[in-house]
Amino acid sequence: MTNRLKSLDILRGLTIAGMILVNNPGSWGAVYAPLRHASWHGLTPTDLVFPFFMFIMGVSMYLSLRKFDFAPAKQTFMKILKRTVIIFLIGLAVVWFSRSLRTFRQLSEEELGFFNRLLRAVTNVEGLRIMGVMQRLALSYGFAALVAVTVKHKFIPYIIGAVLAGYFLLLALGNGFELSETNILSVIDRAVLGASHLYTDAGVKLDPEGLASTIPAICHVLIGFCCGKALAVAKDNREKMLKLFITGACLTFAGFLLAYGCPVNKKIWSPTFVLLTCGLAATLLALLIWIVDEKGYKRWGVFFESFGVNPLFIYTQATVLAILLGNIVFPYDGHPVSVTGFMYQIVLQPLLGDYPGSLAFALLFVGVNWTVGNILYKKQIYIKV
Repeated sequence: MTNRLKSLDILRGLTIAGMILVNNPGSWGAVYAPLRHASWHGLTPTDLVFPFFMFIMGVSMYLSLRKFDFAPAKQTFMKILKRTVIIFLIGLAVVWFSRSLRTFRQLSEEELGFFNRLLRAVTNVEGLRIMGVMQRLALSYGFAALVAVTVKHKFIPYIIGAVLAGYFLLLALGNGFELSETNILSVIDRAVLGASHLYTDAGVKLDPEGLASTIPAICHVLIGFCCGKALAVAKDNREKMLKLFITGACLTFAGFLLAYGCPVNKKIWSPTFVLLTCGLAATLLALLIWIVDEKGYKRWGVFFESFGVNPLFIYTQATVLAILLGNIVFPYDGHPVSVTGFMYQIVLQPLLGDYPGSLAFALLFVGVNWTVGNILYKKQIYIKV
């Protein structure tokens, strides 16, 4: 593994650790403001972690497809299709697993035999959410990779610009900047996926990982791809840093400037959200290249590198573990309590208080998942999808 890739792994690990941290508080009622998503327009530190990972996916995609010389051959297409399908199905399976456990627990109030209860739980797919984080990653990777192997790379920036401009027009003409079911994104997702299969936000069927808003997310990966190409052709670390800093500054400035007419909004993945978060991600990657590769400060990054070398596995593991801890219920002091509830309500909250206890649970949860990731890292076990 090269130093350049080490910097990339550290940044990737930062985003995975961040995603696990913000997704698993002890209580959703006690979360510090920086660890919450923006309610609608705006940007918080939490809003950065997912788009940063997608940017990094694009950088890694360039390095991966370069091995195939970006040739539109059957082998390349099969690799792209296989990875896209697997990631999408993993995401869908996690949603199904969560729903099945929740249904199994709810059916405990009915007089049913164990196997009858289990059968009803695993077959309950009514209202199953189709999209999600992993599903968006899969579709964004798949379409971006197809562009990368079928289009001359010099045209990709123009494709990104055209798609983002078209998406802005869709939002502007389709009430896309309003949190309501008249929003064009909600209309499209309800028509294609069905209202019962969408996430509900503030009583509105507007999925933050919906099908329509995945279109600009593909551009996210393509911008990362272009940055990956810039890194690959650079002669040394200084040139890498310079290219990324310039790219990051231009994208960040453009995102802030255009935000006056196109609000930054993660839930609709607005074009300015794409520009701003890609700009910040490129800048952070340049900074890490300077710290890790140019100055040689590497030891601090081992913690995050343990997440970064097996990112999708660790993220999926964390999601499944959170589902289990939230649905395994046992009686305590005459009342049923989940493992998560016990750790927060009985142990951490009385000891530390509401908000510190909730954060402490999230940090402990990150630590548990890091332990598995670090074992895999030390044994040089890389679980590829």
